[in-house]
Amino acid sequence: MSKSGEVWAVILAAGSGTRLAASVGGVKKQFLLWKGFPLFWHSAITFSNTPRISGLVFVFPPDQVEEMKAVVSGFDGSDSLGLPFKVVAGGVRRQDSVFNGLSALPSKCEYVLVHDSARPFASGPLTSNIIDMLKSGVQAVVPAVEVTDTIKEIDGETVKQTLVRSNLRAVQTPQGFSLPVLIAAHKMADEKEWDVTDDASMVEMLGSQSEDAETAGTKVRICEGEESNVKITNPDDLKRLEEKIPPVPCVGWGYDVHRYGPGRPMVLGGVPIPGGPEVVAHSDGDVLLHALADAILGLFAGGDIGFHFPDTSAACENMSSGIILTEVLAKADEAGVDIVHVDLTVIAQIPKLSPHRNLIQKNIASLMGLDKSQINVKATTEEKLGFTGEKKGIKAVAAVTGLKKIIKG
Repeated sequence: MSKSGEVWAVILAAGSGTRLAASVGGVKKQFLLWKGFPLFWHSAITFSNTPRISGLVFVFPPDQVEEMKAVVSGFDGSDSLGLPFKVVAGGVRRQDSVFNGLSALPSKCEYVLVHDSARPFASGPLTSNIIDMLKSGVQAVVPAVEVTDTIKEIDGETVKQTLVRSNLRAVQTPQGFSLPVLIAAHKMADEKEWDVTDDASMVEMLGSQSEDAETAGTKVRICEGEESNVKITNPDDLKRLEEKIPPVPCVGWGYDVHRYGPGRPMVLGGVPIPGGPEVVAHSDGDVLLHALADAILGLFAGGDIGFHFPDTSAACENMSSGIILTEVLAKADEAGVDIVHVDLTVIAQIPKLSPHRNLIQKNIASLMGLDKSQINVKATTEEKLGFTGEKKGIKAVAAVTGLKKIIKG
């Protein structure tokens, strides 16, 4: 086989999922939504982000093929795979569905990965490792994990023997193959009427029974699987969908400015600044909390404070910025955001803020329900440059980091 041959993936989504469907209103497991997309699409995205995957074949129930062609095209239009793909009908058995998928592969394809769509957590590194082994000359590769339970062979309700656990592995998908080898295994399975549960077992049988020099003695190699690469099979497995949605890092950035002039007494971070210039503002003019509130909104694409608290609203006139911050924090909580750290900078020639820094830090920590160690307050001048350097106004910037829970659509 050529090391430069194309690698395609066959995503199996043709099963009936009878063990699970009854508990989820008849929805087949491959079509269950996770993070806004059905399970099969998550596998497609992983493959599309994996180097050296040249294309995909989706295998769906025969009565849903036309519908799913439109669905897949729609997903690809909004979140492009960047790969060619085909949609084909499955068969009666799993191995029939796989063969239908193999039959749709282009002539340039030399290696194939066969993957169950009910394993949405398989990673890109796992896939890349399998491809590396195939390209090195291995003809069949399956990911496997150690068995932690003691396994016993039984006859009815009687234990026949206890198997040696160290010799056992639980196999996963994607399983990788040299395409000619896998096609040969399928053809022999059809001739000899084998009924198998995965493609690797078919190739094992081919290796032991084939009389063809190209396929006789073919071995299936294992690579290290992933404990997280679980299969959604039973109703209890649905809980894993929630368990496998880690919060993602998010960053918000805020900026605000106020000019000096007759208006409001200066307040920064909710702390009055005695002797500081007055500021012109519709609310209380707390430039620091305004920048902070804008940054928090940025954590979850929540717009800006001008949208939520417009300066044309009578209700916002002389409003305490502490109220603005409290309401924005409530929106962040509703959006599933946990704030981790806040970094604030006040930019002004006057007043001098070092005497107030600790109190501002303490007050903001209290308003946000955070520890002081999570709040950093800095102040700087612009070396008498610009409007702040000319003592015409004050500005502040805020950077806020957080963790956002992914909410399924």
